[in-house]
Amino acid sequence: MKEAKAMAFVNAYGVLATLENLCDMDEEAKAVCQGLKKPVALCFEVADGPCVTYKFSSEGCKMVEGDTECTCKMKFASPEKFNALIDDNKPGIPAKNIAQVLSFLLGPFTKLTDILTKYLMPNEEDLKDKEFFNKSTMLTMYTIGGAICALANNDTISKQSASYIVDGDIQMGITDVMYVTLRVRDHKIELIKEKPQTPRAIMEFKTIELANSLFNGTASTMAELCAGNIYMRGMINMLDNVNRILDRVAVYLG
Repeated sequence: MKEAKAMAFVNAYGVLATLENLCDMDEEAKAVCQGLKKPVALCFEVADGPCVTYKFSSEGCKMVEGDTECTCKMKFASPEKFNALIDDNKPGIPAKNIAQVLSFLLGPFTKLTDILTKYLMPNEEDLKDKEFFNKSTMLTMYTIGGAICALANNDTISKQSASYIVDGDIQMGITDVMYVTLRVRDHKIELIKEKPQTPRAIMEFKTIELANSLFNGTASTMAELCAGNIYMRGMINMLDNVNRILDRVAVYLG
């Protein structure tokens, strides 16, 4: 069962945070950002939930916590209301610079989230294009990384698994393609979108095709481990508990 508050954090730190990477990787998304007349920093403030700001400029997108850097803000009365923005395009209540928040949300922001949805929920025809396939897989991994952190810090079941993870950096990646860091401090996990210098544990997928198959559930993790296609090293206990959280990610993003 999903928890609405945890789902709100998954949407903020997993799904929407992937706009950072989308605006770096996709030409159409880059064009949307380059078409902005001036930078926009859109804050979503959720009662009993996340408060994050997505900063858009001609250079792309950057997510920051809190509202101190926002130029416009939309408030949501509950996590459920915020989740409805993602699921059903139902906006919250504009709370700062109303004209900007509405024009940006209904224009550039919607264009960007539509492009992101195309990658995160691809159809079979699009996946036949190798470049699209690679970008879709990489963006999915960024989303999963953010979701792991969101659930480890907010989902009741995932927090139990996180309570057994010692401090240190966990490296997740696709060999020679991309890497992320799960940084653990006091049983809280933060996503760093780069390779760690001194990981305490490593989980790496041999190919991007394998990663895609694991993400969409068409490959068996156990079978690929036995075949040597998933490389695991270091403190295996850290990885065991991350894998338990990954099971919850499948529930939330499935």
